[in-house]
Amino acid sequence: MTAIATNRRARFDYEILEKFKAGIELTGHEAKSIKMGRLNISGAHAIARSGELYILGMEVPSFQPKNAPSDYDPKRTKKLLMNRKEINYLTGKLQTNLTLVPLSVYTDRGLVKIELGLGRGRKKKDKRELIKKREMEKEIRKHGDVGS
Repeated sequence: MTAIATNRRARFDYEILEKFKAGIELTGHEAKSIKMGRLNISGAHAIARSGELYILGMEVPSFQPKNAPSDYDPKRTKKLLMNRKEINYLTGKLQTNLTLVPLSVYTDRGLVKIELGLGRGRKKKDKRELIKKREMEKEIRKHGDVGS
């Protein structure tokens, strides 16, 4: 399992409740481009449409721009490959104001997989509190336990 791309912003913008793994339906150009590490998953999210899950906003530049098909779209909507039971579960959760965001893209035995996080969006106030908490923990680690 080799990580190709991670979405650090998703862990900051969303409170991740559950994690799922899925395959991605790709063309040959997209698969080669992703395996070379040329993709952008920040700002991407998954939606449920007619009993299937799709990922929107994941940008995959062409593998060879001069040799790419004329109708190649780097931001094409890509179908996610999961078990029917998981798809039904996630479809229900997506209707309750939760968001499915990509956390990382990796290869597993030559196949491109994506790790998705089911999360609730954080408000600006929550983000500020999280930053303060991290700063306090960093300060404590830096100076050690001064009080005792």
